[in-house]
Amino acid sequence: MHQDNESVLSRKSERPKTKILVDGGDPEETLRMKNLVGFVDGQTTNPSLIAKNPDIIKLVASGNKLSEQQENDEYKKIVQRIAPLVGDAGVSIEVFSDLDTSAEHMLRQGEEMYGWIPNAYIKYPCTSEGLRAAHLSVARGIRVNITLCFSQAQAAAVYAATKGTQTPVYVSPFIGRLDGIGQNGMDLIKSIKRMFAKGDGHVLILAASIRSLEHLLCCFFLGTELATVPTKILEQWAAKKFPMPGPDFVYRSSGIPIGYEDIDLEQPWENFAIEHELTRTGIQKFVADYQATLGRPG
Repeated sequence: MHQDNESVLSRKSERPKTKILVDGGDPEETLRMKNLVGFVDGQTTNPSLIAKNPDIIKLVASGNKLSEQQENDEYKKIVQRIAPLVGDAGVSIEVFSDLDTSAEHMLRQGEEMYGWIPNAYIKYPCTSEGLRAAHLSVARGIRVNITLCFSQAQAAAVYAATKGTQTPVYVSPFIGRLDGIGQNGMDLIKSIKRMFAKGDGHVLILAASIRSLEHLLCCFFLGTELATVPTKILEQWAAKKFPMPGPDFVYRSSGIPIGYEDIDLEQPWENFAIEHELTRTGIQKFVADYQATLGRPG
């Protein structure tokens, strides 16, 4: 990627068509990014990010590990501070789930969390129970974001499970984690976008696990609807005067290409092969980070 492949935003307040969300769990960080970039369209949170919140770190470091209710209360306080700082892409709040959590249990959490703030999106994992929770949620008018997506089939299942929603649904493909196993994560974004072009437009792509400025610029180039970005990448974008990809932008990856699959979106969501090892390990990582903030029961 070269400078002659990019144009530069003349003012920080000019917005790309891709909505930018901050990937984090610290309201002070959100405010800092809003001041740096000139806007923040939304925010994504998860148990790992909440565990890194400075207030949570202080509590744990002092030996005051939390009960599950205290953890929930702290999460609520954090998102309530973030909510007024962001735009219409909202704040994604993730339910606490492990590999055995039922859809009904996720839904109970989701219904409570949805009432915390007026611009909530409830994050469910891209598993059979998570998709069932999403299916039940959209029927109740709850906005959802399906996270830990690593395949085109998973994205197709999200589409099928949430048909009939009255509000946009987000699906979050994790680019960087696919890169981490030697694949070209941006190919998945391209394939999902191509597949969804045949649909009714109710699912929006929220590019996640962005680990480089090149990832972000490629999202802009592809016209990804949303991207959730760590503060360090937003800082790099700002330091380079907010470059935008030009028409001759080329994204280069050393990863193995991920090919496009011709998938029928009109199948029942239960028909899709949605198992993925990275989804499983992602859930396990969130569980470990969540449990690290809790006191030992009994």
